[in-house]
Amino acid sequence: MLHESTASAEQNLTATLTPTATIADSLKAEAARQGVDARLVRQPASLPTDKELVLKVIPMPADCNGNGDIFGGWVMAQVDLAGSVLPARHVEGRIATVAVNEFVFKQPVRVGDILSLFASVSRIGNTSITVQVEVYAERFRAQGQYIKVTEASLTYVAIDDAGRPRKINGTP
Repeated sequence: MLHESTASAEQNLTATLTPTATIADSLKAEAARQGVDARLVRQPASLPTDKELVLKVIPMPADCNGNGDIFGGWVMAQVDLAGSVLPARHVEGRIATVAVNEFVFKQPVRVGDILSLFASVSRIGNTSITVQVEVYAERFRAQGQYIKVTEASLTYVAIDDAGRPRKINGTP
């Protein structure tokens, strides 16, 4: 009897740990059974390997709008914080956000989502650094599955103690 319950638990665990490719295949098959174009089904995303994980955060009920989704401004603030991590290493001093070049909300963020923010430097100028940030949500009820919810491009400028732009160390 104990052996049977152990085998059942192992089957449940195996089902829970299904690889992303299998999950995607299951979503496509379910869409086909329901007569839905599989291209319209939201696919789980893979986390980026070419960017650095710079921040993880969980939104709380106080961060919600009237519809129960997380305020876009709250997400923007998290992206700004995450985007500043890599430039801070290069600049070795004060920086300020000078531009939000692009900001795309792809999916809503919900209370309890675990957000993973990834960043990479795309350009280093004389006084500024441009960073790409991608935000992935791991839904509270779908642990291990990630959905890209936001992507952005931000530019930070190195500033001196008076708040004026200054040259980044190591730039020609």
